[in-house]
Amino acid sequence: MKIYFSEFEVVTSSRLEIIDITKMVEEVVAKSGVRNGICVVHLPHATAALMLNEAETRLWHDYLRLVKDVFKPDGDWQHNIIDSNAHAHLASGFIGQTRILPIKDGQLVRGTWQNILLLELDGPRHRRVVVEVLGE
Repeated sequence: MKIYFSEFEVVTSSRLEIIDITKMVEEVVAKSGVRNGICVVHLPHATAALMLNEAETRLWHDYLRLVKDVFKPDGDWQHNIIDSNAHAHLASGFIGQTRILPIKDGQLVRGTWQNILLLELDGPRHRRVVVEVLGE
């Protein structure tokens, strides 16, 4: 079995923002040479998350509004006593920082409307994206 590890950086520009990282992950898969296996995409951050969904800007606005409505940035969170980003930790914990996708014939297996989206919850920041590809 072949194991290929890579990482890249994404620079965000807003407190809440969505960035499509699909092409960057696909480039890592291509460089790996793995034809069939799995791809693990991971954010080693407690205030960002990963989603698989459509890359449509109005939907992105809906996601960001949902995060603001459910995980209120100005909410009466205990963590805000020491840092003003409790909403980011809470949202990240519920959405998650890791996604696993199958690889078949050297390509990520994803639905027509599934892109890999980095959800920035406490920006602007420099975010490290870790990609590990395993397979044959």
